[in-house]
Formats: sequence, structure tokens, C-alpha cells
Amino acid sequence: MNSSILRRSLRLTNLAAQRWQPQAVRAIHRFPHYQPCKPTVGVSGRRQLSTHNPDRQKDKAAVGVFSPTAAALFVLAGTGLYFYFQWEKQRLQEQKQREMESRSVGRAQVGGPFEMTAHDGKQFTEKDLLGKWSLIYFGFTNCPDICPEELDKMSAAVTELDKTYGPIVQPIFISVDPARDTIPQMARYVADFHPRLIGLTGDYATAKATCKAYRVYFSTPPGTKPGDDYLVDHSIFFYFMDPDGKFVEAFGKASTEVDVVERVKREVEQWKAEKGRMT
Repeated sequence: MNSSILRRSLRLTNLAAQRWQPQAVRAIHRFPHYQPCKPTVGVSGRRQLSTHNPDRQKDKAAVGVFSPTAAALFVLAGTGLYFYFQWEKQRLQEQKQREMESRSVGRAQVGGPFEMTAHDGKQFTEKDLLGKWSLIYFGFTNCPDICPEELDKMSAAVTELDKTYGPIVQPIFISVDPARDTIPQMARYVADFHPRLIGLTGDYATAKATCKAYRVYFSTPPGTKPGDDYLVDHSIFFYFMDPDGKFVEAFGKASTEVDVVERVKREVEQWKAEKGRMT
């Protein structure tokens, strides 16, 4: 029984040796620097296996910490960063293009030709708006509270913008009550606000045409006379126009001075980045 088991074990051992010998030979030829471990005698007298390989140590010293794996990772990281920055550059260019299109195409059609008289008696048209940013408010001088509040807010915003950019924003007040808002009356009224505020008035037809161009609603009570005490119902907005005379934004009663200043600054900076100038 034991001899039969022994013969079977020897046969299996021979078969295994015949099977794996070619692979071992190929491995030796593939790794020429490989040297079998040699037994050495340690200080304790026991036999030990020596793992010292001069050629292997030399190769390791030549390569240093920059191993093939590290080199591959470095190349992969560099390639990834290159494609990321290319993608980010393309994304920013597309975003800039969309912003330019939204400002040029998506704007409301506000504004147009008009001709009125300024508080100093000079004629003023839409061409006088060109070359400067404008904030335009429609109201009337006999307005008890809303108009003065909005003009105060607009004047404060212009004063704050002057500190950063100088006088590049022109404040304008257009009357929706031309029957009572004569040139002398407009001159007295605008003097209470920003020193550069221009007051514009005219006859009823001129005021109506200008309001229509700027999509401003106003309504005077029927049958009123210039000396009567009445209120004019009108839109409560002031409009932000660019140096080309195109509409940018409308600020309502809920908008604060800070809102106006921040919005104007953002538009001025975008204009400067695109055109190389502030106006």
C-alpha cells in the first residue's frame, strides 16, 4: 500500500517537472540579471539565503524614485491637465459669446428718436445720449414722494459711480407733465438732486411720443388745467442705457442704490473688456 502511494507521488512529481521546466527556462532568459539566492552562513551559524544582487541594486540606483510607474502617472496627469484646460478655455469662450448674444439680441426694444428741451433751454435728442452711460427717469415735479425718492436713489448711485469711473454716467429726468413742468420749473427742480442731472420737457405730443419710445405709461386726469392740483399716474422705473443708446436694464422701486451701482459696474467692466474703453 505504501509503496503504491510512493510510486504515484514520484510519477506526479516527474510530470510536474516536465510541465513547468520550459516556463522556468523562458523566465531565466527573460530576466538575465536574475541570480539564484546563494546560501550563506550567518553569525548564528545557521544557513541563510543571500538576496544581494549587484546588478539589481545598480539599476535601482540609476532609476531612483522616478520609476516607470511614476513616469506613467506623470504623463497621464499632464495629459489630463492639458485636456482640462482646453475644455475650460472653450467653456469660457462659449460663455462669453452667449453673454454677448444675450446683451445684443435679447434686449428689450426700449428707446428711440425723440426731441425735447433741456432745463437750460437747449434742444436735446437721443443723439445726445451717445458716448455716455445714461440713467433716465420719467416723472413730474409736483410728485409728492415717489419721484423725489427715485431721483435721490438715482443721484446717489451716480455719485458713487463717479468715485470709481468719473463722470461717465449721465442722469436724466423726463417730465410726463409738460403742462406744468415748464423750463424754469424744471431748472428749479433738478437743482435739488445730482449737479449733472438734466431735466427734459416739451409739449404733450412730444412727451407722449418719448414715453411711447421708452415704453413708459402715464395718464393725466381728463379736463385738467396747468394751474390745477392733480397727480399723474406713471410707470415707476428708471432706465439704464449704454453708450450706443441701447437699453440695458430697468430699475424699479424695489431696486436699491447698491443694486444699481453693482449692475452698472458689471456692465461697464464687460464693455471695457470687449471694447477696450469704458464708454
